Amino acid sequence: MDVASDPRKNRLLAALPAADWQRWLPQLQAVEMPLGHVLCESGRLPTHVYFPTTAIVSLLYVMENGASAEIAVVGNEGIVGVSLFMGGGSTPSRAVVQSAGLGFRMNGQAIKTEFNQSPAVVHLLLRYTQAMITQMAQTAACNRHHSVDKQLCRWLLLSLDRLPGNEIIMTQELIANMLGVRREGVTEAALKLQEAGLIRYVRGHITVLDRKGLEKRTCECYATVKKEYDRLLLPVAK
Repeated sequence: MDVASDPRKNRLLAALPAADWQRWLPQLQAVEMPLGHVLCESGRLPTHVYFPTTAIVSLLYVMENGASAEIAVVGNEGIVGVSLFMGGGSTPSRAVVQSAGLGFRMNGQAIKTEFNQSPAVVHLLLRYTQAMITQMAQTAACNRHHSVDKQLCRWLLLSLDRLPGNEIIMTQELIANMLGVRREGVTEAALKLQEAGLIRYVRGHITVLDRKGLEKRTCECYATVKKEYDRLLLPVAK
């Protein structure tokens, strides 16, 4: 199967036990996820959950004045719409496609039913939710205590972990909105990384040239988040 037709390119779906997988498969619908598409608006009840395969979704906290900041990213490791099965209903965050690609979606009522009837599904989704909470907490700490340079490195590495290649299509204005900083700060940080030979940035295309160099330059926040996801996400089911 290619990525477009194989839901198991999403690690969470791939970790489902065989019996659960057979029930889920007919309920999964392949969808395109274009750049900037809003999957769920803040304050509204999601109608579906989404499982990205090649796309990346940004969860943004939106302020009353319209300003926003990224609190988490979701890619081929996870699911968008945890409030549906956690019982909270609506959520104050907006889910918007940060990097265009493909994914699958499942009806909201279907995911609730699966969550309520399968202990294995409950275990898998709760562990994933715990990992996401760690990412949110670490992002808040990073945004408060670390430089834009280090925040950008963390953001690039988290995005790379969820993409098949080393190129990210994203304007500096969008990155600034994600990080909740001024565009000038992102421009300065990106230039420093480019001068250091770590990235190449041309017209909204960021190519990572030296991943190990980025890992050395970033703060501890990236490693903390990655370690927690690796610890909590179950291995792919056989």
